[in-house]
Amino acid sequence: MPSPILVWFRRDLRLSDHAALTAACDSGAPVIPVFICDETVEAMGAAPTWRLGLSVDALDRELRDRGSRLILRRGRALEVLRALIRDTGAGAVHWTRAYDPEAIARDTEVKAALKEDGVSATSFPGHVLFEPWTVETTQGGFYKVYSPFWKSVKSRDVAELLPPPTLAAPEHWPGSDRLDDWALGAAMKRGAAVVGDFVTVGEAAAQDRLDRFIDEKLPDYADGRDIPSADKTSRLSENLAWGEISPARLWHAGMRARQEGESAAEKFLKEVVWRDFAYHLVYHTPRITSGNWREEWDAFPWKTDGRLKEVWAWKQGRTGIPFVDAAMREMYVTGHMHNRARMIVASYLTKHLMVHWKLGMEWFADCLIDWDPASNAMGWQWTAGSGPDAAPYFRVFNPDTQREKFDPRRTYLDAWIAEGRTRPSDTAMRYFEAVPKHWALSPDKPYPEPVVTLADGRAAALGAYENRSF
Repeated sequence: MPSPILVWFRRDLRLSDHAALTAACDSGAPVIPVFICDETVEAMGAAPTWRLGLSVDALDRELRDRGSRLILRRGRALEVLRALIRDTGAGAVHWTRAYDPEAIARDTEVKAALKEDGVSATSFPGHVLFEPWTVETTQGGFYKVYSPFWKSVKSRDVAELLPPPTLAAPEHWPGSDRLDDWALGAAMKRGAAVVGDFVTVGEAAAQDRLDRFIDEKLPDYADGRDIPSADKTSRLSENLAWGEISPARLWHAGMRARQEGESAAEKFLKEVVWRDFAYHLVYHTPRITSGNWREEWDAFPWKTDGRLKEVWAWKQGRTGIPFVDAAMREMYVTGHMHNRARMIVASYLTKHLMVHWKLGMEWFADCLIDWDPASNAMGWQWTAGSGPDAAPYFRVFNPDTQREKFDPRRTYLDAWIAEGRTRPSDTAMRYFEAVPKHWALSPDKPYPEPVVTLADGRAAALGAYENRSF
């Protein structure tokens, strides 16, 4: 038999539309699927690490149904791959490209070292629609604003979807860790039992979710997507984050709907491309994940102490601003937060409270099951004003005005805030089951007064912008 090929799974935990896996299977060689709990996994927050474990387990079960399996190993990626190559005699390693700076550094090291060892190391597309280096302005640079980026790519061809391939098993399987021994959900503690009721895990479930969205929700998507109490979004960010579905599958589904006359399809396609734009920026300006994209904002006097009482009030969903608190509580119960609500809570933290966006970004990275390094970084900086946004940096969202516009009947607030209500909703009560016990929170406590009023917060933010030193 030819030497086996290791297919290193990362944020691409699916079998269909997987170029790296398909190429390995088409070679005729035995294929050994591998997942490594490496340095990038170890650095992730509680909720994404827990959710990743569910996806890894789902992929392993799908592979076993097809006569294969997922080999699990823990350690630095290069060391683990070299050990597996020694164990199996593998002559090649395939993987899907990643574009965030930590993954690029890891993959560059791995590819160079394996090639020096005489092992073929090949990366494949599939994590984004358009490789970041293939989208250029007319001057030859990268795009810094979304609208022209969209215009540049909207008519491009996207490769047809690849079917799940047939995997040839090796004569001997290498040893594997047990997923339970990794304890990927340990940091979630009691929150896992609550959030677990709201997850949709695995490739088949992700594809079903897409089909239902196109058939049932897309006609109302253009307007309904901004209503946080309405179930009008795809919720596919959870599945995209772990690669249980490819962006190309979303693209083709949206294009078919548009060709069939669905006017809201283009809005959906723009949201899929928004994710690509985030990776476009991360690839070309990797500083966006750790520092101000607009470097002149380095001098801005944001608060950076995460121990401040107003920061803790924001984290706990007890700022006294109902829309902000409802959004934070939705995140603790479901692991997800509506996109409109994300903008509101980010604006309140960075503008009304004048807290550095990095504190918010890092908190989301600990709490969201759909955490994505590019989308999270770009979203926070877009809202804070330090990122790639054509709108004025001094725009300050008013949570009360936003609530009146997008939640006029207080349906969203009632779903997530229990204090002061005679019959609070089940979801509002589950917040108290999900959050850490040491927070000592109870629905019997009175709803808090604002830690910073909207008028005072807005005035302080505008004053800081007026006196800025850049």
